[in-house]
Amino acid sequence: MSRIIHCVKLGIDAEGLDRPPYPGPLGQRIFENASKKAWADWIEHQTRLINEYRLSLSSVDARKFLATEMEKYFFGGELAQTHYVPPANTP
Repeated sequence: MSRIIHCVKLGIDAEGLDRPPYPGPLGQRIFENASKKAWADWIEHQTRLINEYRLSLSSVDARKFLATEMEKYFFGGELAQTHYVPPANTP
C-alpha cells in the first residue's frame, strides 16, 4: 500500500516516496513532505541545472550547490535561474 502525504511542493495529497531520496536530514525532510511527482519534477529541474551550469558532479561545490537548490525547490527560496521555457500547449 502506498503512503499518502500532503506534498509541500504541489500542495495536494499524493503518493509519497518509498524511502528518503537523499542522505541526511534533508533527505528525511523530503521523504516526509514531498510526493513522488514532486521528486520527479525536481529530477528534471536538477538535470537542467547540471546542463545549463555545466556542473561536474565530482565537484564538492557542485554537489553543495545542488543540495542548496534542492532545499529551496521543496521548501522555499529563490531558485537559480535557467533558460528553460516549457513547450506551448498546442491543440
